Amino acid sequence: MDRAFRNDLQLARPELICAGNFIAGAWSAGQAGASYPVTDPASGEAFAEVADSDALDARAAADSAAAAFDAWRHRPARERAQLLKRWHALILANADDLARLISREQGKPLAEARGEVNYGASYVEWFAEEAVRTYGDMIPEGGRGRKLMVVKEPVGVVAAITPWNFPLAMIARKIAPALAAGCTVLAKPAEDTPLTALALVRLAQEAGIPSGVLNIVTASRARTPVVVGEWLNDARVRKITFTGSTAVGKSLARDSAATLKKLSLELGGNAPFIVFGDADLDAAVNGLMVSKFRNGGQTCVSPNRVYVQRDVYADFAERLAAKVRALKVGPATDPAAQIGPMINARALDKIMQHVSDALARGGVLLAGGTQVQPAGAHGTTFHAPTLIGNASADMLLAREETFGPVVALFPFDDEDEVVALANDTPFGLAAYFYARDIARVWRVADRLETGIVGINEGALAAESAPFGGVKESGYGREGSRYGLDDYMHTKYLCLGGVE
Repeated sequence: MDRAFRNDLQLARPELICAGNFIAGAWSAGQAGASYPVTDPASGEAFAEVADSDALDARAAADSAAAAFDAWRHRPARERAQLLKRWHALILANADDLARLISREQGKPLAEARGEVNYGASYVEWFAEEAVRTYGDMIPEGGRGRKLMVVKEPVGVVAAITPWNFPLAMIARKIAPALAAGCTVLAKPAEDTPLTALALVRLAQEAGIPSGVLNIVTASRARTPVVVGEWLNDARVRKITFTGSTAVGKSLARDSAATLKKLSLELGGNAPFIVFGDADLDAAVNGLMVSKFRNGGQTCVSPNRVYVQRDVYADFAERLAAKVRALKVGPATDPAAQIGPMINARALDKIMQHVSDALARGGVLLAGGTQVQPAGAHGTTFHAPTLIGNASADMLLAREETFGPVVALFPFDDEDEVVALANDTPFGLAAYFYARDIARVWRVADRLETGIVGINEGALAAESAPFGGVKESGYGREGSRYGLDDYMHTKYLCLGGVE
């Protein structure tokens, strides 16, 4: 399959391109022998095929993880940490190949793909270090002759279901804490981007992760419910960790109720970005460009509604429009590309619908607004970076996550008004605001109903910080020491007769 790669995306190690499932320490085709194509969104070309798994594959993976759990959970934490560190070293050693895989199947520019590899690897390193810090507690006893203790234990078999927009980072930040905690893992990557996840698991195999501890199965959109449904119904699977849409997250929560699985759900967003009149406008523009146009706007924490105080609105819009118009759209094979293709036709259709609706409702087009065909690209899912002014709450893009390179500017007058507007959504993943008044900084940070707040900062993610939302953006946290807790139970021990 490596021959299908254009020369500038060819891998140094073509064996990292895997087509089968990894179950019980072995690579194999799905039991039904079915496969489905993986498509390059920049060209529309189907360049690889992977296993299209079914319930039998899902059950075999669960059998493998369940059988491996007891030995893995009792393996000394330092040994688990050392294996994770070997995995981390292999990820960095193969970073360029992994980045090329990301760019080929997901479409993001190669420089961004390299950044994603380093970002994902940081979680593996972080949780390797946290594996030896799963401390418990001694509780002062209420009477003589007893000792009260708290210990942390791994939850068990974990099923990790990941999205297409960060095919390495999202699966790394789920697998790494699970393995660090002593859990075994079933992984199901997004149907659009399975190759990066499969390569990551191959490197884990090379690092010496024992047979059955880490298993991965791939499936098409049609067969994904069958695979995931098998795990939802399996009482041995004690936790589901999912990143994706709120609708799917709600379905997983409902369907896991029969076995009361532990859930971590990182779901949709509708992030506000607020620019107050006292803000440093250049810093606010730069922060918005970083937060909005990363991965072509296809990120869950991407600002969706940009509120600008009326006295600086025109100045801010002019500065921002110049930056947006200067962005270069192109495939990953173009080293100057800053915005790649959208992942598929469905994604492009939603973007175009949002832009059309906004303009029909009184929005003013300040930049972009159209589908484009950059030089060197043969796919049809490229969209120009777009800026729309005079946005209003009745537009689709105010209520739904656009998930593309579209910025909508909403003027506002005062703090109370904009905080109410920012919170007027069922979602609560991330929010951003720029202001110099320190009293306002504390007030607004306290009042925003989100799990993450960027204050005079557009780049939020860090392996040492907890990532997750509130309201219909889900629950649970990824990254940081809090992220390890989501893969562990708290057990209370009461020892009597010690007097």
